[in-house]
Amino acid sequence: MRHETSLDPSFQQLALNLLELQGCSDGQLPESMPLPCVSSVMSIAHDLRDLLFPGVHRPRPLSPTSRVQSYAAQLSSIHERLESEIGRALQHAGQVAPRLHSGSTRNAIHPTELTARFLSRLPQLLTLLSSDVSAAFEKDPAAKTRDEIVLCYPGIEAITIYRIAHELLTLGVPYLPRVMTEWAHRETGIDIHPGARIGGSFFIDHGTGVVIGETCEIGKGVTLYQGVTLGAWSFPRDEDGHLIRGAKRHPTLEDHVTVYSNATILGGTTVIGAGSQIGSSVSLNRSVPPNTIVTIERPSLRFREAA
Repeated sequence: MRHETSLDPSFQQLALNLLELQGCSDGQLPESMPLPCVSSVMSIAHDLRDLLFPGVHRPRPLSPTSRVQSYAAQLSSIHERLESEIGRALQHAGQVAPRLHSGSTRNAIHPTELTARFLSRLPQLLTLLSSDVSAAFEKDPAAKTRDEIVLCYPGIEAITIYRIAHELLTLGVPYLPRVMTEWAHRETGIDIHPGARIGGSFFIDHGTGVVIGETCEIGKGVTLYQGVTLGAWSFPRDEDGHLIRGAKRHPTLEDHVTVYSNATILGGTTVIGAGSQIGSSVSLNRSVPPNTIVTIERPSLRFREAA
């Protein structure tokens, strides 16, 4: 292995330039501002998923006694690691004061307390996720069992990670929620911002290309198909030209709305009334009354003999 003194001076100068551009004076890393570790955060998320859906991603303990012991051991490990990552996130966010999503650094609760509060919400989280799985089973005739849905459906994977991330965001934890949902985005092709508020019995069928923005509000029993975008119509700015963060930019879908493939619904004042159906490829930036079906006019097809 080469010693530092044998390194090419051009590499040393390049390293110094990079460190200076990163705000590190005299080439020293800012050890007082540690960031959360992405791999550690996702390891925690996966362990939480295993607790919520036991036996799906790793072998299930056989006896009830060993299952309790296994759960308790997992919870203890998750608590220790999650507390550490929350501590890193809060320390970094507090020192660099970035513009994070609204309310993410609103309190000074100790990481131990935040971790305990989060873990105490796991039963409610499981109830919500169970309703999501049931919705998928009731609405998809291709599903043979609920276990198949948990094993195979990318929509449930994305929703599971979103619900974990949303709970953390609600508690005021920075960084970790976005790390989790962007991992799910890469894995499933489904982009759900952890700030969105989504009711129970939520079903994403197929899922590829679905986008759900930060300030979306989605009621109970909503179904989205592939390619649906719930996005912003515009990005308001203040008098200095800076983006106004935290304003309602994305639509509201009331209970039991269905949005079919490749539809686009935009705007923070757009409300899709309860029980409405939005057809494939529709583009909307205005509200729709309850129990309304919106479709585009049927396009005409042209047939001709192939050359």
